[in-house]
Amino acid sequence: MVLLRRVIGDALRARRQGQQRTLREVSTAANVSLGYLSEIERGHKEPSSELLAAICDALGARLSELLLEVSDTVALAEQMSGVLVPVQDEPVEVAAASAVRKSTNRGVRQVTSDGKVAVSVRQDSPLKATLRSTRVRPTERDRDVVCAA
Repeated sequence: MVLLRRVIGDALRARRQGQQRTLREVSTAANVSLGYLSEIERGHKEPSSELLAAICDALGARLSELLLEVSDTVALAEQMSGVLVPVQDEPVEVAAASAVRKSTNRGVRQVTSDGKVAVSVRQDSPLKATLRSTRVRPTERDRDVVCAA
C-alpha cells in the first residue's frame, strides 16, 4: 500500500530540489512554517488542499500537474506486485539503476523495465520501501519520480 501523503511529499520535494531551492525559500513564499513544510515533504503530515495550492504556487507549479504526477506514481505502484515484500541484498544489474543513490545498493532490486522506464525498489526498513522510476532515455521534459511507502 502506498501512502498518498508520502507520494505528495516526494513530488513536492523533487520539484523544490529540481529548482535548487531551500525549504526556507519555499516555506516563506508559501507562508507556511519551515518545520511543517519539512514534515509534509517527509510524508509525516498531509497538507490541506489550500496549503497544497499555496506550496504549488510557491514552486511555480500548477496543482493539477502535481496531482497528475502523484496519480501516475500511485497507479504505477498499484500495478506492481511484491513492492513491499522483503528484498534480498543483491546488486542491481540494469544501467538505469545508476540513478538510484550510489551510496549503497543494499536492498535494491529491479522490478520492471519496459525499455522506456525502469522501476527499482529499495527496502529501507521492514515497513518502508522506496519506489524509484527512471526514464531510460531521458529527454528535457522527463523527470524521475520517487515515492516511499
